[in-house]
Amino acid sequence: MEDLLRLILAPDPILPWQAVVLSLVYAFLVGMTVAWIYIRTHQGLSYSRAFVQTLVLASLVASMLMLAVGNNLARGVAILGSMALIRFRSTMKDPRDMVFVFASLAAGIAMGVRAYAVGVAGTAIFGAAAWLLRYTDFGAKEHHDGLVRVFLPADGGGDPVRAVLDRHCRRWVLVTLREAEGGRMAEQNYHIALHDPKNPGALLEDLQKLPGAKGVTFFSQEAAVDF
Repeated sequence: MEDLLRLILAPDPILPWQAVVLSLVYAFLVGMTVAWIYIRTHQGLSYSRAFVQTLVLASLVASMLMLAVGNNLARGVAILGSMALIRFRSTMKDPRDMVFVFASLAAGIAMGVRAYAVGVAGTAIFGAAAWLLRYTDFGAKEHHDGLVRVFLPADGGGDPVRAVLDRHCRRWVLVTLREAEGGRMAEQNYHIALHDPKNPGALLEDLQKLPGAKGVTFFSQEAAVDF
């Protein structure tokens, strides 16, 4: 028992400052890499510059913690106890953001324990996987370029709108149809896949020409854009 306590409480050898600086620099670089991958593969409306910077700083913090702990079990238990006192109340709208946080922490930990090959290779493979999943639309049943909203007289029917959609879209589906303005107007929302995703203006112009049409709006998949 005494030998075990002596082993736990024994100070680990002091790292030379060059090794500490090298680990922290590597942690910063892999953190920047994870953040860059996040920027390039991000989808949706929940983008935050503060979150991107957090990915870089989290890698540095994780590396510092591992350098401080070293091989000393007592330090590790003390740091674990102190971290348990902190209440992290930030909520993430996208589970993918949480995965990137873990990736940043894992890369920082690898650099902190001086497993440089693991940190570099892991970051590279993680980035390649994230890039592949993003640009192959893995997991998506159908790809839509955006959503179109149009208000038409309630007695006008939906056939004129559908004729316009057939001309400009490879695929479309009615998402919602509800009354507006006391039943005088009908709000129609369609998910659409355009023949030319870079030019939704032609579709919007034709929709605006429909009798009684107003409030024609296009929301792209990447961000909300009003026309």
